[in-house]
Amino acid sequence: MAVRLQRTAGATVKEVLFEEDSLQRLRVESDASEGLAVNYPPLTGNASVGDRILLNTTAVELSLGTGGVHFVIANLTRQPQPVERSGHIMKLRYTPHQTNVLTVEEEDHPDHHLISDFETLEGKPVLLGMLHSMIGPAIAGVRSFGEQAADPPVRIAYIMTDSAALPLAFSDLVRTFRSAGLLDITITCGQAFGGDRETVNLYTALAAASDCDALIVAPGPGHVGTGTRYGFSGIEMGNLIDIVSDMDGEPVLIPRVSYADPRDRHRGLSHHTITLLTEVCHCSATVVIPLLPGDQAEDLGHRLREYGIDREHEVVVEDGQPALAYLQDRDIEVKSMGRTPDKDPAFFLAAGAAGRYVGELMGS
Repeated sequence: MAVRLQRTAGATVKEVLFEEDSLQRLRVESDASEGLAVNYPPLTGNASVGDRILLNTTAVELSLGTGGVHFVIANLTRQPQPVERSGHIMKLRYTPHQTNVLTVEEEDHPDHHLISDFETLEGKPVLLGMLHSMIGPAIAGVRSFGEQAADPPVRIAYIMTDSAALPLAFSDLVRTFRSAGLLDITITCGQAFGGDRETVNLYTALAAASDCDALIVAPGPGHVGTGTRYGFSGIEMGNLIDIVSDMDGEPVLIPRVSYADPRDRHRGLSHHTITLLTEVCHCSATVVIPLLPGDQAEDLGHRLREYGIDREHEVVVEDGQPALAYLQDRDIEVKSMGRTPDKDPAFFLAAGAAGRYVGELMGS
């Protein structure tokens, strides 16, 4: 069945709900309905109350969850002000919104030395998460141990891949952790854009993050899963295990674990994790398993043995609870698939445990 792409002209900005340099959240009204829209000023200019705008309404039409809002295509009332932006690398290439950025690979970039002088990751641990929602508890896990043991303070970098959302500004999670001072550097690679540092690919993204102590790689919001064996965006983490190994780092995989997900393929150890660990990667990874209640721990151990993951990879058991306590102490709320840690503890404990493991490595 064909899906019609609807673009609705004639919408009006009724209210600016949130505003920063790279993103606005708007309440808009069209001829048919009222709703929410996202505007990216670097691409389409600022929008003000009363402006007439052109919207892409596809996400709302398809009743999507993540990203289920309208997106501003153009402001029909005012022309965007010229943006002075250096750099010769285009992102969103060959689309109407293609934009030039200064990447770390370019000699004019102030951090170019991170690329030109790079040799290896020198054993640095790299956390790999197949879902964007994993980065919050993973950061908390690192901080829950690293802040006690490290002097000077631990520096954490988040590398956002281009397998899901492309604008980093869309992530409320990143905004929260940056505002709290828990995330130091953001790097966007490939077609993703908006990070503190822009890079062309995953290799140079890792090199550009090599001045930080802990590296976390994950897609932006909007993971795609199709219910098929290979049809999910997080499959890239299998390739990343090999890339990190090739660059002499330690790949630390955050397994996707849940006992709250209603889908059988994601209950316990998700088929996504099994596929990338048994079929996609060719190098060994450290797979951190959280402490869980007896029946869940038994089930998880059985799955690891059943698929030979415990033989092909280094399986480490770690307590993820300090990460969740760290978030609770700072009143930071995290969710995944609409579920909070009290609704799906295993998922968040797995990400927190992986972060805690990395924090302990740095403190040892």
